[in-house]
Amino acid sequence: MIRKLALAAAAVGLLATPALAAGKLTVKTSIGCSFDIALKPDVAPKHVAQVTKLAKSGFYDGVYFHRVIAGFMAQTGDGQNAKDGGTVSMAGTGGSSEPDIPAEFSKEHFGRGTVGMARSSDPNSGNSQFFVMFADGGFLDGQYTVFGQVDEAGMACVDKIPPGDGDNGAVLGNFVKMTKVTVQ
Repeated sequence: MIRKLALAAAAVGLLATPALAAGKLTVKTSIGCSFDIALKPDVAPKHVAQVTKLAKSGFYDGVYFHRVIAGFMAQTGDGQNAKDGGTVSMAGTGGSSEPDIPAEFSKEHFGRGTVGMARSSDPNSGNSQFFVMFADGGFLDGQYTVFGQVDEAGMACVDKIPPGDGDNGAVLGNFVKMTKVTVQ
């Protein structure tokens, strides 16, 4: 009887971790290229689960890169404001209807291609917005949750995203969109 309960508990544990099933996100952009984000459920299982759930629901489709700083990072994922019909002047302040996620800080290094979860000053405020690093950003290590990686082939696409021209990299027009985000 105890063995059956242990096996049942192990099976429930495996079923309760849907993030482990998703290996990558494919992001098609409005500039005619795409890139893959290799997910890291072993590093940030809650973040991978939330981003995967949002991608499967179509939440990210049509969302702009609203903050792009040359030599640093490109940020996207505000499905409330940073898309057609949204309040673009508020881009970067919205999230999703899902709850915020507690930080899953790790020893992962923020190098070129690293994908991290954006947040406010509260470390436990990650929700739907994320960023891709153009270059090394080791000063972010242990401060933000790493949940994915874009390889060099994909970075050729990310590198085509033009920098913003507003304060702190805000994109004021000519937005690059994630036209479709799929889960594999």
